[in-house]
Amino acid sequence: QVQLVESGGGSVQAGGSLRLSCVASGYRFSSRCMGWFRQAPGNEHERVAHITTGGNTYYADSVKGRFTISRDNAKNTLYLQMNGLKPEDTAMYSCAAEIASNNYCTFTQRYRGQGTQVTVSS
Repeated sequence: QVQLVESGGGSVQAGGSLRLSCVASGYRFSSRCMGWFRQAPGNEHERVAHITTGGNTYYADSVKGRFTISRDNAKNTLYLQMNGLKPEDTAMYSCAAEIASNNYCTFTQRYRGQGTQVTVSS
């Protein structure tokens, strides 16, 4: 059974930092593209960042230069370091694993965790 469990969310002031973690189990973590998504009330689900099996990364323009995605295959864990947080970063953040192992990172079909809330106050 696939499980993705996020942690590390919380409430911070603008300019602060948080580090999100996602522990995966039930599938071969190292062979899947992994990503972080977020959704704020009234907004669409947004891809924040993803990382391929080879470590190549993608970031949404809104977080480029502030967020860093990384993975530790030995620990089956995905991370998102978030610096310079802004109120507009407030959202529920969830990690996702692409079901296909082709490394295309489309996330058309994906496993998802329950999410962790990030709230940034001004």
